Amino acid sequence: MIWLALIGLVVLFSFSFVLLFGAPYVPTLTPQVEVALELVNLKPGETLLELGCGDGKVLIAAAQTGLHAVGYELNPLLAFVAWARTRRFKGAVRVVCGNFWTKQWPEASGIFTFLHPRFMKKLDKKIVQSNMQNVKLVSFAFAVPGRTPTREKKGVLLYDYAD
Repeated sequence: MIWLALIGLVVLFSFSFVLLFGAPYVPTLTPQVEVALELVNLKPGETLLELGCGDGKVLIAAAQTGLHAVGYELNPLLAFVAWARTRRFKGAVRVVCGNFWTKQWPEASGIFTFLHPRFMKKLDKKIVQSNMQNVKLVSFAFAVPGRTPTREKKGVLLYDYAD
């Protein structure tokens, strides 16, 4: 019985401490994943970053369209799930267990996020400071304060960061 309590505490901790850095785990709906990939409009071989990759759903969809995908996930349990689900896309998908705010991002053409609104201004600043050349940000549900989306469809917002 004590093992069940310990497992419950580990799961509870893994899912709750991430609230300090981003958003709780809420899976992105399949129609919005499809719309996000349509709006970001990357070519096969280009790289999509997913900030808070959860169970890997967006990474899998990106890889299935020929994209390279790098997902960051702070929750170690979800990072493991994403890694396990994306193993079949060796070389095309990489899952990084860690805080995307403190990590050096690889060069990418697109970024996908379903991030809590209180962090969107911070994300905007991180993108600008990272000197990412002509990157497109696709955000599910939440706007970037002070920026006008290039397009919006079914609750998915596209922002172009041109140099």
